[in-house]
Amino acid sequence: MRKVLLHTCCAPCSSAIVEWMLANGWQPVIYYCNPNIWPQEEYLIRKEECTRYASALGLQIVDDDYDHESWLECTRGLEDEPERGGRCLQCFRYRLLRTAEYALDHGFNIMTSTLMSSRWKSLEQINEAGRWAVGKVLQERGLPEESLVWWDRNWRKGGLQERRLAIIREYGFYNQLYCGCEFSARKNGNSSKE
Repeated sequence: MRKVLLHTCCAPCSSAIVEWMLANGWQPVIYYCNPNIWPQEEYLIRKEECTRYASALGLQIVDDDYDHESWLECTRGLEDEPERGGRCLQCFRYRLLRTAEYALDHGFNIMTSTLMSSRWKSLEQINEAGRWAVGKVLQERGLPEESLVWWDRNWRKGGLQERRLAIIREYGFYNQLYCGCEFSARKNGNSSKE
């Protein structure tokens, strides 16, 4: 099986992707890098659901640090951007850059993200951020292109959306109502956690 570092935002988004990977010769390592999630209690609930799923399948999960303050600094000035706007692109870049750094530090040569399974997110933005993150890390380290590849597969197709819904029901996953950050929560009327 080929190893792949799978940046994972939540268990519902990763469920069908992980299942597909295992059935098609891929060994995913789940990389939970989501400092955008607010409040921290929400972050912990989503992390626990990812951990529960990884454990049920015998997969490794890596928990990146929850550094919400650094994430806020990186998105400063973009707080009022709409969903799929500049704030989302900057958020994806931040998280996927950390993923790319981890990938190279730990012997992965391919990475992808479950963000591309969400119909609420822009595939173009995610792919742009993924390519940017990989390119930046390779350039900084003076490594050739083949050292790390961004896998830009559209994880919404091939029956994966339908399978995702079935797995969510099967595992009884917590299924959040907003992307994760406080700005998304407020725009979607989920600001009661303040």
